[in-house]
Parts: sequence; C-alpha cells; structure tokens
Amino acid sequence: MRIMVIGANGQLGSELVGVLGEEETIPLIHSDLEIKKEPQVRKVLRDFTPELVINTAAFHVVAECEKNDLEAFQVNALGVKYLALACKKYGSTLLHISTDYIFDGLKRTPYIETDVPNPLNVYGITKLAGEHYLRSILEEHFIVRTTGLFGIHTCRAKKGGSFVDLMLRLAKERDEIRVVDDQILTPTYTLDLANQIKTLITTRNYGTYHATNGGQCSWYDFTKAIFDLLNMEINLKRTSSTEFPSPAKRPSYSVLENRALKLLGIDKMRDWKEALAACLKEKRII
Repeated sequence: MRIMVIGANGQLGSELVGVLGEEETIPLIHSDLEIKKEPQVRKVLRDFTPELVINTAAFHVVAECEKNDLEAFQVNALGVKYLALACKKYGSTLLHISTDYIFDGLKRTPYIETDVPNPLNVYGITKLAGEHYLRSILEEHFIVRTTGLFGIHTCRAKKGGSFVDLMLRLAKERDEIRVVDDQILTPTYTLDLANQIKTLITTRNYGTYHATNGGQCSWYDFTKAIFDLLNMEINLKRTSSTEFPSPAKRPSYSVLENRALKLLGIDKMRDWKEALAACLKEKRII
C-alpha cells in the first residue's frame, strides 16, 4: 500500500513513517505541502496517487488558535476539506487525526465515538469542522481522535518538545514545578498510536475511532509518574488551571474510550503508565 504521511517530521508523523516502513510511505513535511492551499493539495495527490493519505497536520497550539481563528479554520477545517476532495478525485482513502477537544469535558466518564461534541475553543471548533467536511465528502475515511500525545520525537509547533521533555527541562531549571491537577486525560504514546493506526488501516472498517492509551490521570499525576520512574526527587506541587490563565477554555475531562476499536477486537493500546515507562526507556534515560 502506498501511504502518504502528511506532517512526516512531526511527533506522530515521525513514528508513523517508522512503523509503516520507509519503502511504503510518501513522507511529506510542511515545505512539501501546505494543506490550506487547494491547488497544491490537488497537484500533490495527482502526482503521487497514494492509496491512503494520513493527515497529521494541524494548527494545534490551542491559545494561538484563539488569536488566529481564521488561520486555524483554514488549516484544521478547510485543509481537511481540500484533502477529502482530492482523495475522492484520485481514489485515495483519508485517515485524519482529530482530538478530544471536540468535547466539553462535562460528561465525567470516558467519551465514546457516538457522544455529541460540544467544543469549548477555536481549536476544538475547527477540528470538529474538519471532521464534518471529511464525513460529508469522502465515504472511505478514518477519523482517529486521540489526546495528550507524548513520545521521543519533537512536537514542531510547541517549544520544549513533548510534555515529558518540558518537565525534564523544568526539573533542571527550577526549584519548584507546579502542575495542574484539575484537567483529566489519558496521556498517549505516539509509538503505540502509530502501531494502532497500522492495524486499523488494514481492516477497511471506515469510520470514527478513539485511540488512546488506557487509564486516566491529571497532568500532575502524569508529571509525578515521570519523576517517579526516573527516581528523581523534585519539588512538585499541585495547582489549578486558574494559575495559568489562557485565552482558550479547556475541557476539564478529556478521557476517551476506545469503544469502536474494542468492538472490532483490535484495541492494542496499553495502560498509559506502561507506555510512559516504555517511552522513557526508548529515550534511554532509564
């Protein structure tokens, strides 16, 4: 299968290229393709004619989306529309990465694929719009929602690498680290997600899927687990979201259940604690 990976040098895209195999992938980075430019999208799809396109590209710095809502809509919504139209024209399947932020966090139990979205911020609104465009245009598609990505590769759009990298850097720079404990999620290891996607695309069971590691925790709990696994004595304090004002509202509960994957019998996602230990070992720091 000829698979085009858009955002191939990103945190998830890098893992996908590794998992899928370089011989079978067409890795594209931002300089190769700007998905908000429809003529460029059409040309790239026409020239490469992939069987499957995996779109990991997004404008996902949540606070910046609030300040640049037009740019967010162009990338997260119209970009997906243009990809879907080109895939339909040239006979490709599209797998699009979406987010837990399409939900408002009020449910307090894990969200399943059929729960009604109600995004709280521009990022969530534009990502949901992208989902709607894809469903309305292209029958042969996958939408994979995930949350709290971490891994060995750098997140290009965020300073300091992944959340794990950021916490390790802060541990060297500060005498005290304060992390919120009122936002609950499931941290998701990009390598596990890439392997899950590899399994999913072979099924041809198109539709919407949640794909996260198992369990749930607060950002504080996640940070504590990082330092515990590394046997680091850190002055780590709990705090609330009010200490870090943001122009964007964020859901306080972002846990997703992999219901659709379980129904297919292909849910391969391990518990987040096990995944974190594997990631730290892959980084060669334990």
